[in-house]
Amino acid sequence: MKKLLLKVKNKTLTLFLKETKTASIIYESTPIHSIVNTWGEEIYFNTNLLIQKEKDAKSVMNLGEIAFWTEGSSIAIGYGKTPISSGDEIRLAAPCNVWATASFEKSFFDNINDGDKISIEKN
Repeated sequence: MKKLLLKVKNKTLTLFLKETKTASIIYESTPIHSIVNTWGEEIYFNTNLLIQKEKDAKSVMNLGEIAFWTEGSSIAIGYGKTPISSGDEIRLAAPCNVWATASFEKSFFDNINDGDKISIEKN
């Protein structure tokens, strides 16, 4: 199974890639360096990649799913409520491709803010 490392501030998260076209494109495009944006309990960051929406794209995520937002050319990681969530769901702004998974606690994203530098690299 292919893996990538997401690095932000002093924190590192291992991403386990799914066998999808999106995952392949992102893997081949690393390293990716960007700036964090936040939206409720979601971080996202631009990749400048053009990737098509996959058939199984979805808006409501499970904790640990790593998404690609095709309209924003961004990787999106929801870890709690967003402004459009209903109840406790993790709802992203639009259907996104799930291309990786990671094991993390919600607190991993504490103190990660708009403007922080973020990267995805091969390990």
